[in-house]
Amino acid sequence: MRLEILKYPEASLNEVCTRVEEVTPELKEAIDNMIETMYDDDGVGLAAPQVGLQKRLIVIDPSGPKERTALQVIINPEIIASEGKVDSEESCLSCPSFRCVIKRSEKVTVTGQDIDGNDIKIEADEFLAIVLQHEIDHLDGTLIVNRVGRLKRAMYDKKIKKWQKSTGK
Repeated sequence: MRLEILKYPEASLNEVCTRVEEVTPELKEAIDNMIETMYDDDGVGLAAPQVGLQKRLIVIDPSGPKERTALQVIINPEIIASEGKVDSEESCLSCPSFRCVIKRSEKVTVTGQDIDGNDIKIEADEFLAIVLQHEIDHLDGTLIVNRVGRLKRAMYDKKIKKWQKSTGK
């Protein structure tokens, strides 16, 4: 089932998520729905808080919705090491029509668990490293609009308010 993606400035997107203590049948169903939603919305990653679930859980597939060859579910992901810096042009399913350049780590090491509760460790660079950092940011209540300067964010806020006014949302 396709889920609704929460959009900025939804307040819950700024909250820090809680750890997943148990993978229940309900959580597995939510994960399946997150994967479907990510692909349907042409995304390469989706964090649980983007669909209203305040849990430390992400789904990613840097190969994208057309290839679907690199799907990973990561429960309680944590960046344990990083190195280097790189500029990354990013967009976000929760921040429609917003693009920006963010300084990210060039390489990251992420630990967590897979859907079966097995410990995993991912050493990532290039695009995979960017996707992991972006989605883990969501679990800490950080959106890409929180990583830009005041002027760019103010311009986006104005655009969102104008859109909300015109659509009555």
